[in-house]
Amino acid sequence: MKSFKTFLIATSLVGAFSASAFAQTNKEIVVAGMKGLFITHDASVIDKYWSPTYVQHNPAVPNGSEVLKGWVGSLPPDFKYEPGMVVAEGDLVMMHGRYTGMGPKAMIGVDIFRLANGKIVEHWDILQEETVKTVSGNPMFSNPQK
Repeated sequence: MKSFKTFLIATSLVGAFSASAFAQTNKEIVVAGMKGLFITHDASVIDKYWSPTYVQHNPAVPNGSEVLKGWVGSLPPDFKYEPGMVVAEGDLVMMHGRYTGMGPKAMIGVDIFRLANGKIVEHWDILQEETVKTVSGNPMFSNPQK
């Protein structure tokens, strides 16, 4: 009987470990989605990481993940995205980054995502033109992960 209990406990632990080993954190989902969307221009990440009923709070972008698919193909050839800091708490993830090639000046942004059931369901962003010379002498963008 003791060996059967040991077997049940071991089986439970293996099952729990296996499930958690493959689950992505909300932070990992956002980073993979943003890199796929903006660095490799891989539209397949949209179906994998975004909810079809994705709610968009940027006033220039409609709701829904289908919009993103068309947008990926329309990015200018000189477009570049550089990810920076990523902060996650619960169902919210914020990602700091630099967008270049979308206009005359680079834009520094903070994208805020809400996730549910492993999908990005909502997005807000704050963007401003990058200023190279700052009063403090500190850059607007730096990547502490490098």
